[in-house]
Amino acid sequence: MPSSLASPFFILITMNIPSTIFIGYGNPDRQDDGVAWHILANLAQKLGKPVPTSWEEPFEIGKEYPHLLFQLQLNPEVTETLAQYQIVCFVDAHTGDIPNDIQFGEVSEGYQTSPFTHHMTAEACLKLTNTLYRSEPKAYLLSVRGYSFGFAQNLSPQTAFLSAIAANKAWDWLNNLPPDLTGI
Repeated sequence: MPSSLASPFFILITMNIPSTIFIGYGNPDRQDDGVAWHILANLAQKLGKPVPTSWEEPFEIGKEYPHLLFQLQLNPEVTETLAQYQIVCFVDAHTGDIPNDIQFGEVSEGYQTSPFTHHMTAEACLKLTNTLYRSEPKAYLLSVRGYSFGFAQNLSPQTAFLSAIAANKAWDWLNNLPPDLTGI
């Protein structure tokens, strides 16, 4: 194979890397821990995409971006998905250890423990993605404060309110990205 065909630039072109994905994670059976699914459902509606009737159904992945993915927890297998995108926005709940009710910002790769039962953090997924695939998507985390973590599928009123605000924040952020990165 000629050396020009093995260059990283050529590989990016031939792989046709999609641009943006939102990956929400949490346990919808533990009330506010499932807030990410509600935020993704709100985004799907804003994007004119079908909204699954429950968290157990996948969001439709088509040619248009951003893509939406919901999982119960982050795991090593998600790194293969992350490696295919230039931008990833993780969506999760937090317990109040973060001072803001809604926290949105960049995240960098690295090892970090998780306060929930999620086996991996966004930072750890990014580190593993870089290690395994030499891929470094630009990453963000949208985290919403949870108030109730009992055994129920409904959000607490406080987190339900914050969920709508967070979805609007994600929508505004998405619409301010360069069009070549979002497909919008």
